[in-house]
Amino acid sequence: MELYFLALLILIMAMSLGSGFPVAFALPGAAIITIGIAAGTGYFFAGSTDAYFHSGGPSQWLSAGVTNLRGVYWEVERDTLIAIPLFIFMGIMLQRSKIAEDLLVTMARLFGPVPGGLGISVVFVGALLAATTGIVGATVVAMGLISLPAMLRNNYSSSLATGTIAASGTLGQIIPPSIVLIILADQLASATDQASTARKLLHKEATGELSMPSVFDVASTSAGEMFLGAFIPGMVLVGLYMLYILVFAILRPKHAPAVPYEGKFDAGFLRNVAITLVPPLALIFLVLGSIIAGIATVNQAGAIGAAGAMIMAGYRLPKGGKTLYYPALMALLAMGMIAFALTSFDMNIKAIDSGADQLGIAIGAFATVMLLVALVWSGARIFKIENTLQGVMLETAKTTSLVFIILLGAAMLTAAFRAFGGEELVKEFLLGLPGGFWMQFIIVMLVIFILGFFLDFIEIAVVVVPIVAPILLADPSANITAVWLGVMIGLNIQTSFLTPPFGFALFYLRGVAPAVVKTVQMYKGVIAFILLQISALTIVGGFPPLVNYLPNRVSFLSESSPPPRNPKLQLCLEDYVGQQLMQSTATADAIAAARGLDLSVLPKDLAKDLAGGLDQADTAMAKLAEAFASAEVVQEAAPAYRPMHGVVRGIEKQIRNRGTHVKELETRISRLRDESEAAERAKLEAELAVYNAEIAAFEAEIPDAWEDQHATFLKLTQAENKARAVYRRAADAAYEAPLSVLAVLDSNADFAALEGPLRDMRSTIETTPEAEAEGLVNELTKAFSAVEGSDDVKKALKKARKALKSKTPDRATALVEYDKAVVAYEEQVVWRGSAEDQLRAGLTSYVETLKGTLGVRLQKRFTRDQALEMASCTAYHRDISLNF
Repeated sequence: MELYFLALLILIMAMSLGSGFPVAFALPGAAIITIGIAAGTGYFFAGSTDAYFHSGGPSQWLSAGVTNLRGVYWEVERDTLIAIPLFIFMGIMLQRSKIAEDLLVTMARLFGPVPGGLGISVVFVGALLAATTGIVGATVVAMGLISLPAMLRNNYSSSLATGTIAASGTLGQIIPPSIVLIILADQLASATDQASTARKLLHKEATGELSMPSVFDVASTSAGEMFLGAFIPGMVLVGLYMLYILVFAILRPKHAPAVPYEGKFDAGFLRNVAITLVPPLALIFLVLGSIIAGIATVNQAGAIGAAGAMIMAGYRLPKGGKTLYYPALMALLAMGMIAFALTSFDMNIKAIDSGADQLGIAIGAFATVMLLVALVWSGARIFKIENTLQGVMLETAKTTSLVFIILLGAAMLTAAFRAFGGEELVKEFLLGLPGGFWMQFIIVMLVIFILGFFLDFIEIAVVVVPIVAPILLADPSANITAVWLGVMIGLNIQTSFLTPPFGFALFYLRGVAPAVVKTVQMYKGVIAFILLQISALTIVGGFPPLVNYLPNRVSFLSESSPPPRNPKLQLCLEDYVGQQLMQSTATADAIAAARGLDLSVLPKDLAKDLAGGLDQADTAMAKLAEAFASAEVVQEAAPAYRPMHGVVRGIEKQIRNRGTHVKELETRISRLRDESEAAERAKLEAELAVYNAEIAAFEAEIPDAWEDQHATFLKLTQAENKARAVYRRAADAAYEAPLSVLAVLDSNADFAALEGPLRDMRSTIETTPEAEAEGLVNELTKAFSAVEGSDDVKKALKKARKALKSKTPDRATALVEYDKAVVAYEEQVVWRGSAEDQLRAGLTSYVETLKGTLGVRLQKRFTRDQALEMASCTAYHRDISLNF
């Protein structure tokens, strides 16, 4: 029965959307009506309102959507959605201030003389507007009203003109800052948690191990990472658009002619270009640059964008005057002063301890007041001119409310979908598809593409993504990143905006296009751009570093970068070390040189540890080579093992699915003990027998050779893992041992400084009262504890203190122990001096040489070159399915 109500849910939603009912109310309405009908039907025909739900009851699922949405708002860590109204305000303000019109006119004059230059200028401006507004409808309408008449007037093909405008208008879906990327990031953050749990369960069922190595876990994403990940694919798409228009204009010049600029390219023209182009580019740089540089969060960048849009509108909307640019200049000066104060002074108010600190705080406070004055001044201008500020605030409130109401409705619809087993049905369907991950991925992308004909990106992001994303992210065969999946979905949604006959961008453009432009011409015009977008999807799908590299680069170069010992980085780190060792013999030479050092000058324990460390260096070199050799053996064996592994794991998946039904049936049968329930019990037992028979049939399909092949391949992988584990321990020991000796030598000055207090301690022990003397000896002991390598002196002093602290203080014993401490000190003075002269230079050279190879794991953070290597290595998706 659950399937009937699931179909009813989809039918009610489709009918309400098709009838033009607002989507913000159609989604929750369909959920509430279907849950109510299911509860009533269960009450009248089965005696329980919970009878026809997959699990739980109507009250649970009605409250689930609201509860889930409250989780988004009430969790402090998930505050990304705050950025949505800020970016919406920024976009509407720039659109109302006619920045788009200025850009289009100026860029058309600049690119006009180039073949297809007018179309290229439309793409360029579309990219700029996408990076500032991110609102498809507003961008398409604005460019349709401004550029379409100009393109038609200059004999551009109607198909090319409309296709260019529609495609450029949709760039706001993928070029950051984008509302869809923010929502996708929020949804994927939850999906990665579910995917991580699913992958851990899969690993446990496949291997029997209770815990999964963190290197196999699913990484989450954020809005900032989504922005970074979408930046290069967005630029690739813009480049494809421009290249197509240029080639089209060269091959068919009559359909995209050059448009000569009738004016002069003089200083006045260049000044106009600068005034028109520089402010939007500067705003983009501030918004995206602050995120990329780690200076601001997405929310803070949204506030920067909103403030920047007000400043720009403050000088664009007024007609002129001497003070026209004063607010903008004041804001620029204030930001320059703030930047100077932050870079030149300690701006922590609580830590003011000098006149320089006070000066820095004063400069920052004054600049902040200036910036606020500039914002208020610009806001007052915008408010006075046609009440623009009120209109922008009203539109922002409406759009934001619509977004969040849709989020609430989608959360309720998703809850109803799960209530009737829809999520399990989708999961079983996708997991049952032949072809593994890529077949699942293609089907999901095709469904999203089709849904894009009918639904806005918000509904797709909050209804479809939470259901399918955990399944795709949990698959270990592709081992994709959440940011890559989000960008691919964003590109797909953008493509669906163009597709006839339901593309939203076409509807927006049709509403403002003149009657001379036929709808068929518009459909013909977007076909080439749809193919370009599919090409971009293919390029990004086939080369994940286009998405993953930039977020990784920013992460590894940031102050909070993951340390080199991070378990998820070890494979990449070992590849890097292996490359360094192959390219240079410096590490081997340094080890050989260190072996030539005379270690006899050191105490036996230090000499033994140092010699052992040098031995571990040789072991590390050998084990790394062994690990690489074992990895090659595993790679050679994988093609023969993979087919059988896939077959068996697929069979085991079917067995687990049947096993879940068996457990449910056994539980239900155990509760049917009354004689009146015998018929129902017999029915369930017959169903149980069918499932058990299917399990037995699946078990019989497992090849006889599976156990031997699995055991053989497991030994190969275990050999590789063991070699890598031994290498890591040996490499750490090879670097730590000389570091400990150098730490002792570095403390020589501190050690020498304690000679006087140590010599004076004899008279203290002899003449000072025992309790006071015990305290002074304890202080001296602590001083030696802070000095590396002085344990023997410290131990003797501890014994002296103990003799003074006993119930019957014994000065004689204390003096004996004190004398031992002096002897130990004098011995240390001798070997410390010899080691300083004979070992320091050699050990320092050894440590510096191994720092970038065997010792890299023990560094606090990566160097720049190492960080870039890690970013490049981790940008690729690594198939880990054979570990499951």
